[in-house]
Amino acid sequence: MKGTTNPLDIRITRLGVALEPAGDLEAEGTLNPAATLDREGNLLLYPRDVARGNQSRVGIVRVDYKEGDAIELKRLGFALEPQAPYEIKGAGGEGCEDPRVTYIAALGLYLIAYTGYSSAGPRIAIAYSHDGYTWHRVGTVEFPRRLKLHPDDKDAAFFPEPVLSPRGVLSIAMYHRPMVPTPMTAGADEIQSVLANAARARQSIRIAYTPLEEVLKDINALTRPTESRLVMAPSSDWGSVKVGGGAAPVRIKEGWLSVYHGVDAIPKPGGGYQMRYSAGLVIHDARQPHRIVYRSKAPILVPSTKEELEGTVNCVVFPTAVVPRSDLGERVFDVYYGMADFKIGRFRLELANVLPERMWRSDRRGSGKKAPRTRK
Repeated sequence: MKGTTNPLDIRITRLGVALEPAGDLEAEGTLNPAATLDREGNLLLYPRDVARGNQSRVGIVRVDYKEGDAIELKRLGFALEPQAPYEIKGAGGEGCEDPRVTYIAALGLYLIAYTGYSSAGPRIAIAYSHDGYTWHRVGTVEFPRRLKLHPDDKDAAFFPEPVLSPRGVLSIAMYHRPMVPTPMTAGADEIQSVLANAARARQSIRIAYTPLEEVLKDINALTRPTESRLVMAPSSDWGSVKVGGGAAPVRIKEGWLSVYHGVDAIPKPGGGYQMRYSAGLVIHDARQPHRIVYRSKAPILVPSTKEELEGTVNCVVFPTAVVPRSDLGERVFDVYYGMADFKIGRFRLELANVLPERMWRSDRRGSGKKAPRTRK
């Protein structure tokens, strides 16, 4: 679980608001988008669109690049609307939340992992698509009882290629964050009680694994992971209350790169706390992603603009999509993120150097199949 302290030159440029709410079905926000390329190389975003009454849908938005840093976005409808029992509560606070989309060439499919919210609580739900536009539900993820994981679970995202599980099984891997209940400490408030627990006992990032062989036989196997490993717990440097998976990982020289979120409790004048959601960077080993190659010791982005500080939930930067910008450079990415749970922002991430090769494996073997390429 420990990452390197070697320096990585990370350069961040804010690019402003990418998308903001429009219409009744987005009245309470458009936020936390997934992203992928369709088979023609068009960039698609999948925002969580929140209608009045806190009912969430997953939209589809096409992104066209213009001159400079400008983009043009076109809403194309919805990928998922509340239909399944695990998406319907009947009294608000229901639906399909916080999607992450990954194209997995070994399966020849797009997978979407999202939070299905119903009266049973938040559950990781999965659907698949052949083209990125029409989606077919698979169901909710159920972990083996022997793992003793809380059923409330969020922040799921698939890795793009099969990897080796801790047991050495070639598997489809997925981030997830079980919502660990906090034992209350006598004389302490909720935050003090959380921080009184060991970091590993707080809400943390895990990676679940399902054998590739089983998924190739039956796509429903994705709902039955066989392993789950804790890979990142809250840190004393930042993200001390909890950490959660952010964007679906992308491949770089050092391994799998992702941008995740960490939460800190900032004391407020007069008492109480302001929860602050910030963004950090992690690199996983290419073959064994439960091995952390690099983890940023400080956030790469903290809430500071008006749109990040004020919204449905104040003081939130919530990264959910990393898009490689090969047209701008080999190690240049656009990161899309939720701004205070109300709008979608975008920032540019540039990695100006490479970590020492001794720290990462270079013998990663791919599936032999290629993902869609960016349309020029």
